Amino acid sequence: MAGKAKAMSQIKQLLRLHKQGDSIKSIARILGISKNTVKSYLIKLATGKLAVAELLALEDPVLESKFHAGNPAYKDPRFEHLSAHLESYRKQLGLVGVTRKLLWEEYIIDYQQGYSYSQFCFHLQQQLRARRPGMKLDHQPADKLFVDFAGKPLHYIDHSTGEVVACQVFVACLPFSDYSFAMAVPSQRIADFLHALGCCLQHIGGTPKILVPDNLKSAIIKADRYEPDVNRSLEDFANHYNITVVPTRPRKPRDKALVENQVKLIYNRVYARLRNRQFFSLDALNEAIKGKIKIHNQTRMQQKPWCREERFLAAEKHLLCPLPETTFELKYYCEPKVANNNHIYIGRDKHYYSVPFTYVGGRVKVIYTRSMVYIYASGKQVAVHIRSYQPAGYTTIKEHLNSHHRHYMDRSPTYYIEKAKDKSAELHLLVQLLFEQPRHPEQLYRTCDGLLRLQKKAPAAAFAKACELAIEPQLLLSFCRANPAK
Repeated sequence: MAGKAKAMSQIKQLLRLHKQGDSIKSIARILGISKNTVKSYLIKLATGKLAVAELLALEDPVLESKFHAGNPAYKDPRFEHLSAHLESYRKQLGLVGVTRKLLWEEYIIDYQQGYSYSQFCFHLQQQLRARRPGMKLDHQPADKLFVDFAGKPLHYIDHSTGEVVACQVFVACLPFSDYSFAMAVPSQRIADFLHALGCCLQHIGGTPKILVPDNLKSAIIKADRYEPDVNRSLEDFANHYNITVVPTRPRKPRDKALVENQVKLIYNRVYARLRNRQFFSLDALNEAIKGKIKIHNQTRMQQKPWCREERFLAAEKHLLCPLPETTFELKYYCEPKVANNNHIYIGRDKHYYSVPFTYVGGRVKVIYTRSMVYIYASGKQVAVHIRSYQPAGYTTIKEHLNSHHRHYMDRSPTYYIEKAKDKSAELHLLVQLLFEQPRHPEQLYRTCDGLLRLQKKAPAAAFAKACELAIEPQLLLSFCRANPAK
């Protein structure tokens, strides 16, 4: 697998497609990567110890360590030999009396180190799948969800400023029942797109097997150094909801003809019927859209004895996969360097988070959501923090620091008083009197450090005498502060 490694969110999509039985050629076309790359990952999968379901459950940095452990890619010479003859075997299967068993017997005579019969049939079947003609027009229930944005916006009026605010309209439909969903969002950016998609899945009460979006880059209308990549974020969303993403081909509107038709219907049954109404918030606009879409789904379809809602409830809803227990949170990624103070810096929030001191000077992989920050190094999770939005602030776990930095954090008046108590009674009393002064405690920490060092070096009797001499003026000052009238 020479060259730059693929994002693990994309590899999860590859594994999911492979688990569903898609061919190498089909996976490569859907994900937009080369067949050789797909083949390389599948070879590593076959030689690994973990099942596909276990790999899909791993976080991205941990999964990456399973596929990119620093070893060269494994190449099986048996597959190289077989792949050169697969096309010939495919053609021979069409001849009278030729079976897979016969082909394998001839194959193993010529190449005795070859695959077993089951593996031979598997690779031959993959070749047959890759040669299948175009997609079927008959959609299966709970199989796909088509999503798109309408070309024309809707508007509401900002009550405080009187400004007319344009909103993008997200549209989705299940092709089997033609059941529809629409929702207005502030923009087509990835956060709004995934929010609308999540609301759609909540509305239909489950997840289909395949998500068919439009050209993915349509969700980005403005570049931002801190915005996550739209393809990766959608893959994260799909992995969370256990959905496979199969985007439409560029400039191929027939790939999503049903949702394109839904947009035209929504122009008539939502846009036109709301044209004379004014709305003063996005929520009010969406409530009106929800009512019109409900009427649209309950309207009897032409040349069919049912409406969209009846078809959906009777034959499709119960086949949808269940929703996950947790809601999806948009993930952001970065690979900062661990500074000498044991912290990494997240530029989006201008905030610092601690990392175990053994990783100082190296780079770590960070995945952070709206609420949490996860830090990985060498394929394992090394730190977890609650995300903070305090600019120029520090979130520190004391156990991450080395002994010197930990001592610095532990400093307090109580810390020094207890430490002095273990040394001598005179030093204990002197430190107590020092912290009674009207000064900030941190101004006295260095003084206490100096006294503790001096106690180690000086003879015990001489040090005790020096403490007694220092205590007398401190007692006098303390008495004066307690009795100002005297």
